[in-house]
Amino acid sequence: MDRRSAHVREVIPGARKAAERADGTVTRTCAPVAGAKLSGGRGTVRRTRWILALLALTVLLVACSKTAPQNTMNPQGPTAQTEKNLLVLVLWPAAAVFLVVEGGILLISIRYRHRKDRDRMPPQIHGNTRLEIGWTIAPAIVLAVIMVPTVSTIWELARQPADAMQITVEGYQWWWGFRYTDPDMTVSYGDHDAIVTADVMVIPAGRTINLSLTSLGGGARSTSGLPDHEVIHSFWAPQLFGKQDVIPGETNHIVFSADHPGLYFGQCAEFCGLQHGKMKFRIRALDETEWQRWVANEKQKALTATDGLAQQGMDLFFGTNGVGGQCIQCHGVGGTAASSTAAPNLTHLAATTHECFAGCDFETFNPDGTPNIEALKAWLRDPNAVKLGAKMPDYGLTEQQIDALVAYLYSLK
Repeated sequence: MDRRSAHVREVIPGARKAAERADGTVTRTCAPVAGAKLSGGRGTVRRTRWILALLALTVLLVACSKTAPQNTMNPQGPTAQTEKNLLVLVLWPAAAVFLVVEGGILLISIRYRHRKDRDRMPPQIHGNTRLEIGWTIAPAIVLAVIMVPTVSTIWELARQPADAMQITVEGYQWWWGFRYTDPDMTVSYGDHDAIVTADVMVIPAGRTINLSLTSLGGGARSTSGLPDHEVIHSFWAPQLFGKQDVIPGETNHIVFSADHPGLYFGQCAEFCGLQHGKMKFRIRALDETEWQRWVANEKQKALTATDGLAQQGMDLFFGTNGVGGQCIQCHGVGGTAASSTAAPNLTHLAATTHECFAGCDFETFNPDGTPNIEALKAWLRDPNAVKLGAKMPDYGLTEQQIDALVAYLYSLK
């Protein structure tokens, strides 16, 4: 341990320079020239620190909102509750370590700060074997204690019950598709394919759901015929389950259930392109009666338009009279010639449970339950004007054509 005093000379105000004396010592003069005015920089720095601290406090308070729909600390299902329990268990040791480390830094910074009346360096400590052994063993013990419940929770959440309801989650740019693959969840027409929805996943409350997650390209193909626009997403509904990657060519799983009927919000949690921030979805949990009613309706083919304006929109949608027909290149409508899977299925677009569209960027209905006609018109008028980067092109529709298409789409209940 080196306890020698430092050789310190008095600093005389002058220009910043260093000069070597005959005796080998060095005098450094760093003070400003005599008579120079001191700037107010220190006060500016102090004010800046206060402003940044207030901004950080504001952000922290906003994050603590109890009404936030995507709140991990307000679990509404067993999977989310298990994840919260583990999070809290890890937070306590992390908080203790934070307080010890940051408290030690503050204590040392204040107690051993430089003082004007001191003209020598404090004792220099170059090593402490006991201290170093202690701060090596302590973190190892903490990590070992945390590892046991963490590994146990990972294995618990990875179990896939045989009696769970099966739903395939398909991630596109930039919306979510949901395919119900159980044998009793097929439509009553055509080839009796699986029930398919977009943007809103409807589930029965209290029943275990096994999600199979994969990333698709929205039907886009490269010049070689391979799927295009396939990127990694992350599926996340904080009140029901944590994040899980959605990877092209791979299938990951989430097993969860909702304790009560209600509406739960989710979104893509991994950057996947221009509209990543607007790739949202919702999960609607229904009681048994409402669930059976929803399933019965989803099994039926799309309604045929009977209203005059809606019929015009249907003709334009399918290109019946030689005009239009671009819609069926990407969208599917159950029980019709439109069977493409490149874009959201529109069979029951206007069903009351289909509460949003276009990646849940827009509400399907107004707060009073009436159709949100203006939002759908804006989308048909120019998709990229309201969602930059959307794969749906602007077809240059006239206002009359838009009115007809809106009438037809809102007839699909």
